[in-house]
Amino acid sequence: MKRRTWLQHAGLLLSSMTLPIKSALPNHHPSNQSDSLSKKTNDRSYWVSILSTMATPILENLSKGTFQKNMPMVVSESYDSRNPKVGYLEAFGRLLAGMGPWLGLKDDQTEEGKLRLKFKEQALLGIKNCVDPRSPDYFAWRDNSSQTLVDAAHLALGILRAPHALWEPLSNETKQHLIEELKHIRWIKPGQNNWLLFSAITETFLYSVGVEPQREKIDEAINKFDQDWYVGDGWYSDGNHFAFDYYNGYIIHCMLVETLKHNLKEGKYQEKYDRAYKRMQRYAQQQERLISPEGFYPIIGRSSTYRNGAFQPLAQVALDKKIPEGISYGQIRAGLTAILKNIYKFDLYDKHGWLILGFTTSEQGNIADTYTNAGSLYEASLSFLPLGLPADDEFWISDPEDWTSKKAFSGKKFPKDYQVKY
Repeated sequence: MKRRTWLQHAGLLLSSMTLPIKSALPNHHPSNQSDSLSKKTNDRSYWVSILSTMATPILENLSKGTFQKNMPMVVSESYDSRNPKVGYLEAFGRLLAGMGPWLGLKDDQTEEGKLRLKFKEQALLGIKNCVDPRSPDYFAWRDNSSQTLVDAAHLALGILRAPHALWEPLSNETKQHLIEELKHIRWIKPGQNNWLLFSAITETFLYSVGVEPQREKIDEAINKFDQDWYVGDGWYSDGNHFAFDYYNGYIIHCMLVETLKHNLKEGKYQEKYDRAYKRMQRYAQQQERLISPEGFYPIIGRSSTYRNGAFQPLAQVALDKKIPEGISYGQIRAGLTAILKNIYKFDLYDKHGWLILGFTTSEQGNIADTYTNAGSLYEASLSFLPLGLPADDEFWISDPEDWTSKKAFSGKKFPKDYQVKY
């Protein structure tokens, strides 16, 4: 399938999803109310179209066993010595980490529902193929690269976010294959930084499916971030030294919260979970303020090629229905949509439909880090978490509102901002 077919499909989806609303509108100039309704509906269909374009080449190929054959593993200009074949696990694991909640919605007969069902079935086949040593798309699980841990953790996170859709339907053989691969990579010793969370989330996943975890790995990650690496006002240090980048967004907040959440039945993590969630809410509050009036955000720190994935915590609190005080669903949706439109107005895909290294163009490939390959870029899926909310949820049906900086620079009233001490 050529890339233009995927883009056409996304366009047809967008058209078909908005057609009932358009046809219901009167022929005269639309009222403010109907215009607002159209905007709300178009936001969701727009998000689906972007995620569909991103996901289609991965899921179609992996479900057919042609993923590694058809995806050229492009690497950064400064790529290090790790095996680039780990990029296939990167692409799939990172995609499911953001896409999981959407795939977890109940099946329905809407156009979106039919597309979602197709993707879910392809994802299940993809999980089967990627852990089956007989498949041409068996991933580099047994490679000696420690990078495998990073993206095994993303795959585990995606399944944890939608176990009814992505775990329960799997055959016992596939479940056992995945369990064995995750147990095998226990040899990888994570660094003293956000990598501790990759071990923690894989062990947490094993725990969630009835396998005895190496609990010391879970506790080390939790205690380091809860006690040693929290620097205040919603920010964690990534190890002993603070870095001003988006790793609080890409990894730290959400993996820490998910680790704690899925271990609560152990009876000793509730206080730490509550504290971690409050800190994530504060960080999400700051993220909303980082969105400029025009819908841009600062390009700061490493891994800028992950694009909108930086806004995962803001997306997570919306998905969990735990948004910070003083922020509405309408302004979060409007702000995140503005970011997407400023990024995806560019052609971010190569001629075969794979994401390009860079930010808005391939000419910006210099910003790709030493560990970055084409698979790494699918971290961008992480800001799509609110698609896991039904189409009639408040997040999607509330009126779009100006986000904080847009209010501030247009003379509207907006809330003051103060540090927190938890």
